[in-house]
Amino acid sequence: MALASYSTSESDDNILLAAVNQINLGGPAAIQDTSQSFTIATINLRAGQKSMVMSDFGAAYSYFNHGISFLQEGHWQEHYDLSLRLFELAAKCALAIGDLASSMLHSEQVMKEARSFEDALNVIIGVLTNLGIDLQESRSTEACVQETITLLTTRTDEDLLNTRQMTEPTMIITLKFLAKLELGMTQTKPRSVPFVTQQIIELSLAKGMSPMSPIGFVYFGSLISKRRDISSGYRYVKLALSLLDKVGRECAGEVICIATQVKIFVEPIQAALEHHNDGYAASMVAGDVFNAVLNTLLKNSCMYVAGVKLQTILEEYEIMMRLAKENNHSIFLVHIKQLQRDILRLIGSDEEVTIPEEEKLIASNNSVLKTFCFRNAYISFMFRSYDDAKEHVSKFYDCRENAWANLMVAHIYPALHTGLISFWVARKSRDAQCWFARGNESKLTFKRWAESCQWTFENKWYLLEAEESFCHNDYEVAKSFYKQAVSSAKLHKFVHEEALAYELAAYFHLELGEMEQSMEYFLAAHERYHEWGAFGK
Repeated sequence: MALASYSTSESDDNILLAAVNQINLGGPAAIQDTSQSFTIATINLRAGQKSMVMSDFGAAYSYFNHGISFLQEGHWQEHYDLSLRLFELAAKCALAIGDLASSMLHSEQVMKEARSFEDALNVIIGVLTNLGIDLQESRSTEACVQETITLLTTRTDEDLLNTRQMTEPTMIITLKFLAKLELGMTQTKPRSVPFVTQQIIELSLAKGMSPMSPIGFVYFGSLISKRRDISSGYRYVKLALSLLDKVGRECAGEVICIATQVKIFVEPIQAALEHHNDGYAASMVAGDVFNAVLNTLLKNSCMYVAGVKLQTILEEYEIMMRLAKENNHSIFLVHIKQLQRDILRLIGSDEEVTIPEEEKLIASNNSVLKTFCFRNAYISFMFRSYDDAKEHVSKFYDCRENAWANLMVAHIYPALHTGLISFWVARKSRDAQCWFARGNESKLTFKRWAESCQWTFENKWYLLEAEESFCHNDYEVAKSFYKQAVSSAKLHKFVHEEALAYELAAYFHLELGEMEQSMEYFLAAHERYHEWGAFGK
């Protein structure tokens, strides 16, 4: 391998390329010392970059492919930067020479192995730029969403379902790359999601529906649902599900996943559990492990909000954690461990949950940071630790604006419990007006959601109304709302929220000195918490 050592120190392009060509003729089988593989892969990277400068993309692609072939097992862990660069440039050059399938394969490998969403998304964005796609983020997101609404205004569902099929190969691959961006950007670059969604819908209408078109419509439905038009959002997610029967079920797992998250704001949340099971099955059939894991994670989150017994949820979490570990999905693993930590505390267990990845991800991922702040605020509230609840909810408010572009189950409990904490703080804090405004924001959110889905959200809205009335010293109104919150939670099968309503009503009556009524409600809360499995309460 003398040529390898010589070419690394040689600055003459012709000598470099000649040396690399000779090495590549022998191929990986000619290497006796595997420690040389990194050096040879690096030389191929240099040669490929030189060829790109000369606009010889065919030669560049060959060098990058050779470089990849020399990488040893475990290269993504041991030589991450080199691996990322080789696959990224191979994807771009494959596209430049018209090898669309190879470009997609290299990009998918990056999506699978990237250490961060940002690394994966940057590769996809680079490929899309070469395809002539400009996401035009100079406009506001609201303007982008409004443009898409206007584009769809004159089209009925029947018109959209009967749109011709896309046949142009370059457009089909472009839609695949755009679809790859949606989910990652939802967490890491939420401002970009409307622009990607708009591109998918515009291309689908102009060039025909592709197997990826349902992704655009389901994310659009989720986007406008978060922007308070749940009725229209519900229409578009149902349309996306219907499109699967027209264009194929390649992306069914992701479409079902996102559609279900909108459906829970219209249909009883208990029904979502089966939908996510369908999404998991569809993902596994398509070999889409990422969305199989995501369907499982969101199903578990729905189980928590639906009031499924805590021990059952813990057992589901164990299955989820094994799946996340096996597929190296560290962000999902951290999210589920954060929930597991809270549940163990609620059931009265002393078991410690260690999350080695948590600190690093908190520093680099706003979604993980937001969840961390909320979980700490939530558990502090549940165990009536006022100072801790106030501290953590303040941190949550500091980071919440930059996370998640779509309407999801992850919004429900943060909206509820930050509202309840805010009213609690408002009653005790000198800065009452600020905290009251935050609580009122949560109350109005649940009032709007209750208009869309009375089953899931009515009792939560009533409880926030009760706490607000308590803040205003409007005690008779508060008593009425506490009773309505209890009755609604019981009617709609939310035993854990029935317990919470009884508990907060008990503290309310305790504050008024009505000891007998307070004790009656505390005992009722204790009974319902135990029915849920929260023996630590």
